[in-house]
Amino acid sequence: MVYLDYNATAPLRPEALDATVAALGSVGNASSTHYLGRDAATRVNGARRQLADLLNCSPGEIIFTSGATEANNFALRAAYARGGVLVTTAVEHPAVLEAARAVTAEAPDSLVVLPVDGEGAVDFKPLDAVLRDREVGLVSIMIANNETGVMTDLRPAIKLAHEAGALVHTDATQYVGRLPLDLAEVEVDLLSLSAHKFGGPQGVGALFVRRGTSLPHRPLLVGGGHERGWRAGTLNVAGIAGLGAAAEAARLQLAQEAVHTARLRDILEAALTAEVADCRINGARAPRLPGVTSITFPGVPADAVLAAMPQVAASDGSACSSGAQSPSHVLLAMGHSRDDADSTVRFSLGYATTERDIERAVAAAVDAVRHVRSIMAATAEP
Repeated sequence: MVYLDYNATAPLRPEALDATVAALGSVGNASSTHYLGRDAATRVNGARRQLADLLNCSPGEIIFTSGATEANNFALRAAYARGGVLVTTAVEHPAVLEAARAVTAEAPDSLVVLPVDGEGAVDFKPLDAVLRDREVGLVSIMIANNETGVMTDLRPAIKLAHEAGALVHTDATQYVGRLPLDLAEVEVDLLSLSAHKFGGPQGVGALFVRRGTSLPHRPLLVGGGHERGWRAGTLNVAGIAGLGAAAEAARLQLAQEAVHTARLRDILEAALTAEVADCRINGARAPRLPGVTSITFPGVPADAVLAAMPQVAASDGSACSSGAQSPSHVLLAMGHSRDDADSTVRFSLGYATTERDIERAVAAAVDAVRHVRSIMAATAEP
């Protein structure tokens, strides 16, 4: 297999595997006071420090969760409890959009969804207008899109929101561990992430809550006093240890991995646009994550292309929405037709992708598109 689906989940980094296995080989509840419990707590605290180093924040500002979906739900529910309107964008991951709809279900007019342009860039003019006209409690804008890789400079939105007294949350699931993110400079109040997007294990993530943030105590899970009372439940020591090791490995390799994946993505895009007639790169004129490309092959169903190249692992959109009958809400928000949205394949690269992987993927994709087009042309003949 050629694995080009890092936005769905990245391969487990060797460092994360070692840390996870080592923690699994030990016994102890991180809340216990005996030696084995303290050993587990040491692993958790070490991982908290490793993640804090990656984000340039304090370990005390990190709450471990089961992943970004839980962190997003937690952030939106707690922040919305402050009162005011909740503002988000049309291209958010369902973990934000559906959470936003759920928390505002009893007052749908308190949810404002910002539009994007044809490149997927968020229009901040409506945000300025909403902040002037209404009391806003939270602004939630992802820093990098999971389908197109289009990135958003959050600083203008943060400035506008903070001047109006609103909190700012970002779903940074696709960004963390791929590009530098200094939380001393990007002054969001809340940030969600998942370990498995940057080479950690699945089923573990975190929510960053900036010290001093006025957030009502509204945990999703209640029970014991774990994570300073914010997230009840015995800590996933092995998963957290793996997250920390992946964060440390990503931090040390960040610059060279970004250059590596950007170069390979550019090779992939150049080859496909040269070999496949009419194909289009979505969001090509916007700043994008280095390892993500969303490519539309007009008139060729993406699921047919993927089926015709079984040796390449890619996606026809977000893996979290696989099997859905509706087209990508992200591409529709960018102004694409339903047919084009249904004809779009996402390739996402990462730290272990090689040039040989790209060569094989290009050959497979070109053959697959031509094969599907020939079948469609034959079946269309009278």
